[in-house]
Amino acid sequence: ELLAPLIPNASRGRPRAEDRRVVNGMVYKIRTGVSWRDLPERYGPWKSVYTRFRRYAIDGVFTRALQQIQARADAAGDIDWLVQIDSTIVRAHQHAAATGRKGGSTARTNRTITPSADPEEA
Repeated sequence: ELLAPLIPNASRGRPRAEDRRVVNGMVYKIRTGVSWRDLPERYGPWKSVYTRFRRYAIDGVFTRALQQIQARADAAGDIDWLVQIDSTIVRAHQHAAATGRKGGSTARTNRTITPSADPEEA
């Protein structure tokens, strides 16, 4: 009932497969990770499910559905919008630590330099 108003109507051509069956096929594919060609026949032809999935993605059906679900959950008070991220538990990419070393040695970066009138003293 949530997706029904978001799904575009078929305007011409042969009658398409039942919307609920095709959407259930999409959900099955996403949840199980099965390839499109290996979808069970109870969801209709795999190519129909795939074609409709692509069309819905391009038309923004899934984005609008997520926005509606989020708005309903927010109105019901089911979403806590306060988020805190502690950087001590967020892992960096394995090469992230090496980025500061490119371009030469960093041994002299901690030396304190004081201005002097005589350049030889520095």
